[in-house]
Amino acid sequence: MALASHVLARRSAGVYVVRVEDLDPPRVVAGSAARILDDLAWLGLGSDEPVMHQSTRHDAYADALGRLEAEGLVYPCDCSRVEIQRAASAPHAGEETRYPGTCRDEDPKRSMRRPPALRLRVPSGELGFEDLAAGSFSQDLARDVGDFVLRRGDGVYAYQLAVAVDDLAQGITHVVRGLDLLASTPRQLHLMKLLGAARLPAYAHVPMVVDARGERLAKRSRGARVCALRAAGVPVEEVLGALAFGIGLRDDPSPCALAALASGPSRFAWRRTAWRIPESWAASDPIDPGH
Repeated sequence: MALASHVLARRSAGVYVVRVEDLDPPRVVAGSAARILDDLAWLGLGSDEPVMHQSTRHDAYADALGRLEAEGLVYPCDCSRVEIQRAASAPHAGEETRYPGTCRDEDPKRSMRRPPALRLRVPSGELGFEDLAAGSFSQDLARDVGDFVLRRGDGVYAYQLAVAVDDLAQGITHVVRGLDLLASTPRQLHLMKLLGAARLPAYAHVPMVVDARGERLAKRSRGARVCALRAAGVPVEEVLGALAFGIGLRDDPSPCALAALASGPSRFAWRRTAWRIPESWAASDPIDPGH
């Protein structure tokens, strides 16, 4: 995703930025952000602007939340996850559990059973957009998602709110990310509209990278990591060439310098199917996936 973002920015005479989404302290692995940024630097994909860390942005999220509360769009919810799952209709495969609106009309000053989350009241009606990679996508937030969380009961701000606020603050015009985040985009678009966005970003949701068995690469599973490829002596041009092919930037996976990818049209044929990493890459990463 970083390579696609970088190339898109270069071909559009734009600015490429990297953001560290470290909202949830218990889930943040110490040193992981620094390692990722080091890997990006080796590939030549260092951010053009100072890297934004969401863990330093709580005041901005609190301000946005306050603005939405002032509009009467936020209410407390002291439901547990188990209660929501019991009350909601079963989601289809791959979908989230829809919040059934249990606390929407409850007295916000009632005695809470547990520290409440804060949810956004969402309207009915289709919200759609044209994704540069995935094509047309639409969603009725009320029907498909329900009133969603802006801040959890433990005080952690939700990804949806943080991303919307930061995209507006940074003036983001194009977002390139994994296809697994496609369904969350209407929530972010809705939030940005509520927060007064003059212009909404364009999106490209790219299919996930998979291993030789077709399984998605993840931090918890074995797979090629940039640091392992680097340690194994794989040339950076080989990595860039293969990744560019996997994204759809090139017709062949031969080694390629980053500068050679910068020229070309700003609109290109994004890959719409998952890309399998070379088997040699997986073999070069012997480190235990739990490391």
